[in-house]
Amino acid sequence: MSESKLVTVDDIDREIQILRDKVSYMTTEQQDEVVRAARWSERQHVGQKRRSGEPYIIHPIRVAEILAGLYMDHHTIQAGLLHDVLEDTQITRPELREIFGPEVEKLVNGVTKINIVNAKNRNVQESETIRKMFFAMVKDIRVILIKLADKRHNMSTLQYMPEDKQKRIARECLDIYAPIAGKLGIYSLKSELEDLSLKFTSPDVYYQIKEFIDHKKEARSDFLKHIEEDIYREASKQKIQIKVQTRAKHFYSIYRKMKTKGKDLSEIYDFLGIRILCNDQVECYTLLGIVHQLWTPLAGRFKDYIAMPKENHYKSLHTSVMGYGGKPLEIQIRTYDMNKTAEYGIAAHWLYKEGKTVESGKPSDINFVNQLKNWNEQKLDSGEFMNSIKKELLEDSIYVFTPKGDSIELPKGSTAIDFAYRIHTDVGHHCMGAKADGAIIPLTKPLRSTQTISVMTSPSAHPHVNWLRYVKTYKARSKIRHWLNKNESGVFIDRNIVAHKKEAHHPPPSKEPEETKKEGEEYTHIFQNKVLDKTKVGITIDNERNLMIHLAQCCNPTTGDDIIGFVSRGRGIIVHKSNCSNLKNIKEFDERKVYVEWETVSTKFTQRFRIHSKYRNDLFSEIEGAIRKNRGHLISGSLDETERGDLLGFFTVELERMEDEKKVAKSIRSIPAVMNVQKVQSLQNRPLPE
Repeated sequence: MSESKLVTVDDIDREIQILRDKVSYMTTEQQDEVVRAARWSERQHVGQKRRSGEPYIIHPIRVAEILAGLYMDHHTIQAGLLHDVLEDTQITRPELREIFGPEVEKLVNGVTKINIVNAKNRNVQESETIRKMFFAMVKDIRVILIKLADKRHNMSTLQYMPEDKQKRIARECLDIYAPIAGKLGIYSLKSELEDLSLKFTSPDVYYQIKEFIDHKKEARSDFLKHIEEDIYREASKQKIQIKVQTRAKHFYSIYRKMKTKGKDLSEIYDFLGIRILCNDQVECYTLLGIVHQLWTPLAGRFKDYIAMPKENHYKSLHTSVMGYGGKPLEIQIRTYDMNKTAEYGIAAHWLYKEGKTVESGKPSDINFVNQLKNWNEQKLDSGEFMNSIKKELLEDSIYVFTPKGDSIELPKGSTAIDFAYRIHTDVGHHCMGAKADGAIIPLTKPLRSTQTISVMTSPSAHPHVNWLRYVKTYKARSKIRHWLNKNESGVFIDRNIVAHKKEAHHPPPSKEPEETKKEGEEYTHIFQNKVLDKTKVGITIDNERNLMIHLAQCCNPTTGDDIIGFVSRGRGIIVHKSNCSNLKNIKEFDERKVYVEWETVSTKFTQRFRIHSKYRNDLFSEIEGAIRKNRGHLISGSLDETERGDLLGFFTVELERMEDEKKVAKSIRSIPAVMNVQKVQSLQNRPLPE
């Protein structure tokens, strides 16, 4: 029904009857409860209208229909019909509980608490809303399913919102809501949210794809019919009963291919997809063989999510083949049960079986939900929370293995440091090197799916501030910060900013002229009267301890800006842009300024050395001492015994100046057991790409 159509009482009656038909999987008594909730909601919202001009009750009915499409239990459907009554009507929680029971009241209140956020800043309000939404999942994940259904219908009526809001809401949907649906395994809902968002974020591209797909519809139908007939024929020869589903891919997936491959729409050929459903896992692999006999598989395009399911329990075989006429074709092969999980995701916990439903709102076997439980215990400000959530929980994942064969899920771009901290905090604190599939890799190198990762540790190894520029997981970042704040004298890390002292070096004037003074040495005098107390976290200046870091509102520094900090009495460390015009008006600024830098940015240099030596038990500590002697800091290191019995190692060192690399190399060569030292790479650290 069109959202702009005039709706009558008879129309609403028909809509409620349609809803009843859609919940026919329930018992008659439960269907009656759903209808009762719809009628009651209609009375509470009487006189209220949507921006489209329709009666407000149409929205709750649509939300309930979406939930019914996921075969949710009757309590969730009722809550979907009532999800706005606490916020938009005079109804109270006790009244709602008395009429519909504690289960429905709890779900409605959970959705209402997400929506009500009081904040002056719009960005803060949006962040807090999303924070509440995530943490509501931990208590009862059906709350987020109602919220996703609410978002799905709102996106279908986004054209009635002011134009300045349309793109912002659609962008938020792409960044937050669609990925959540994907993480929960509800791929049908994820695709719908993505396509609806694309319509407003890139309308020209959306309608270009739509026109292209519509234009090719007849030719596509003939092509897919030919493919389908061949699959049925060959499966019948093997006496395998199957069902073949053919489709064009969703608009947003086509758009992503255009964007990632830098191609025009006319150059994208693999916009067709086929899904083969069968009865058991053995048949899946038999059908894979049949498909590869019929058409040539494309190299590197096969994924086995049956042997290695996604963290949301998604299972399927994915392969791409070169179809007739040289057209690439993606084929998915799965059982009917696997398809049910793919369609309904976590909602499958409430699918009806013989008239019964699972009532628990806390499924514990979804990794995404378990991760949120840990996040619920962290005290993060809105900006840090949103940044971390987007980078870690909502990004694509990789799956790597421990040497024992256990699968570990990490965000895409994670390093061996992230892996080490995922295993155990102590492993992370003392990791000095890593291997991927038996080959030594830098600790800071992004890992790839299916690699087997092993971590080498040493009692003398410990975290370094440089690690913060490479880690992706919140656990690794928080553990590194905590260790540095506790153990590194004069270091304090907060709000993605590192405040610390520069080590003061005072060589005789005759050996080091004034003009060769190290960069940043001008800040060292600030700390000369500072009393360090290792029982306290952070910097202590003039008896001010446990300082907090705040960003100056006058210049609003952002990641990558040149910054400077100063200790404000009673307010902690205030960080300004280095060229902020207000600095000249701050009293005692020169006496109280502090050297600060972003966690993800550094002006220092990183050098990697390849070291070949004779076998020595204590060689690692000797090399670390040689590096420290020349003001270098060991970021990561590893030594591996070769077939000839000697040692081959790789050590990554952070240096104040690029020219110091020669001193470090010379110092390492002076170790008696070392036979050869070579430079492998040299680079100045820069902000990492988002």
